[in-house]
Amino acid sequence: MARRGRVDDFWARWRRSAHRARIGLRRSGVDYFRGDGSDWIAMAGLLLTIPAITFATIASPVWIDPAALALPIVAGGLLLRPASLLGLYATAAGALIVEALTLGPYLDGPARVTPGTVLVVAACGFFGLVLAQFRARVGVPWRRGGTMLFDLRERIRVQSALPRLPQGWHREMALRPAGGQSFSGDFVVAARTHGGRTLEVVLTDVSGKGMDAGSRALLLSGAFGGLLGSLPPHGFLAAANGYLLRQDWDEGFATSIHLVLDLDSGDYEIFSAGHPPALQLHAGSGQWEEKSGEGPLLGVYDGAEFDAVKGSLAPGDVLMLFTDGLVEASDRDIAEGIDRLTGEADRYVSAGFEGAAWHLIEACAKDVNDDRALLLLSRRHLREPRRH
Repeated sequence: MARRGRVDDFWARWRRSAHRARIGLRRSGVDYFRGDGSDWIAMAGLLLTIPAITFATIASPVWIDPAALALPIVAGGLLLRPASLLGLYATAAGALIVEALTLGPYLDGPARVTPGTVLVVAACGFFGLVLAQFRARVGVPWRRGGTMLFDLRERIRVQSALPRLPQGWHREMALRPAGGQSFSGDFVVAARTHGGRTLEVVLTDVSGKGMDAGSRALLLSGAFGGLLGSLPPHGFLAAANGYLLRQDWDEGFATSIHLVLDLDSGDYEIFSAGHPPALQLHAGSGQWEEKSGEGPLLGVYDGAEFDAVKGSLAPGDVLMLFTDGLVEASDRDIAEGIDRLTGEADRYVSAGFEGAAWHLIEACAKDVNDDRALLLLSRRHLREPRRH
């Protein structure tokens, strides 16, 4: 019994040790792929591949070329820190020397270590070291770089989401970055304020386009989202203008349009900062009307004033907010672009504007090399109660 107890204790201690080792290895792997842990796992794996490649090259140089040593070097440039990378390079250089001595001079036949092989491996090592130093300077491991960009894109998308509206209202938003990129200089922030009775929407077009404007758009969307609803409507653009001026960017201006809509009555105010006008479709007449407040660009000078224009959405009316990429191009002015937009929008009057935002961008500015955004708000006709 005592012997059996000692055996059970041994296996129990072994299982606990194996469990701790497994947990530690898993934690190290998680920290590594998050970019927080050491790179010893990748370093050990790559160091093991070098003698394996060397042995395979010596055994069958026709099938495994000596230049195959460039593979762990390229992988090391993506996975390792600069200090670890130098150790990997030293090991690869030693392996290349062993291959050259074992296979013999390159003049004796094919599948030898030639000066071209050395140049290829050295070039891969140089570019790998440059890449590793860049990652170290930025402080973002390659494993997290793509994830971080994806997270930034999703944050902009979430911040641009429009809140749910009460029955009788329809809203939709379409955004197309320039050149098919993932980041855009156009963004929307929206919120329901005053107990949900008021909808406030801000559509902004940051100077630049695509990736160049994406970082500034992310910063501004967070700041504008914090300001929206915290200030009275007439003070929002003035505060946004002051915030933009404090950034002191070389290319720091933006256009913006701020809609304040009463969801009970349909009455609204529009404040504009150098932005293209909004367009309202009057269901009664079938005519489009331009609605634009008065105000300069954001980030140009301090003390700017922004005057509102008022209106009201009756049942069946539609309001469109958009950026200049949708209506302005090098071969046409903005008035011509607005005429084209309203002409395309007339096709949806009878069938309704559900799903129309994306199609309008496709019809009016499909191949335009600029960021394009379109926001549609429509007030549906109230259904009459059934009569028995």
